[in-house]
Amino acid sequence: MKTHILITGASRGIGAAIAASFDPATTKWVALSSQDGDLHDPAVPAQLWAKALADLDGRIDVLINNAGIFEANPVARPDDAWLESWNRTMQVNLTASADLCRRAVLHWQENGASGRIVNIASRAAHRGDSPAHWHYAASKAGMVAMTKTIARAYAKEGIYAFAICPGFTMTGMAEDYLESRGGDKLLADIPLGKVADPDEVAIMAKFCALEAPPSMTGAILDVNGASYVR
Repeated sequence: MKTHILITGASRGIGAAIAASFDPATTKWVALSSQDGDLHDPAVPAQLWAKALADLDGRIDVLINNAGIFEANPVARPDDAWLESWNRTMQVNLTASADLCRRAVLHWQENGASGRIVNIASRAAHRGDSPAHWHYAASKAGMVAMTKTIARAYAKEGIYAFAICPGFTMTGMAEDYLESRGGDKLLADIPLGKVADPDEVAIMAKFCALEAPPSMTGAILDVNGASYVR
């Protein structure tokens, strides 16, 4: 029986690499992108879940939350603009992921099934980010805490949760950020001397989705070139 997988944020970068890593002979997946629905809208996660469930014959075995935004939000912005950006980032990066995690847990409980959640968080969850990205770091820290909570709460039911925390990864979003912050200086902070490739993160996501032993549930995995070692 094929493993049925739902992946968000799969139009490019890490999400696209994750989708490409799965073997169609043994897995069937729905890879969602921003074109499938705007996660800024609180009603969209439920709609995406229902659509994916229909496309996957009523069964989802693995949820991979990869969708996210990374927008600068300087502290000196006007109050309304700063708060709007904060709330938008929280909605897309954390609340939408939480909504989908909740639906996944309920789906598995209702069907007496096991399942796996893989949340793509960030190095920023542990070491913070730039002064203009408080909201991003906070959203990813929330994702890590949520993953640990899910793992602790539902392990006995065969529901496992993992989080992956990349540092800079060579996607369009990271390239723009590296350029804006002075790429050479940032690379000097990475002992490996390079940012991660999306395929490296995909290898870890695939392992968590399909192969990681149950005793690994709750694990938070780093992929940052030793730029932050816990």
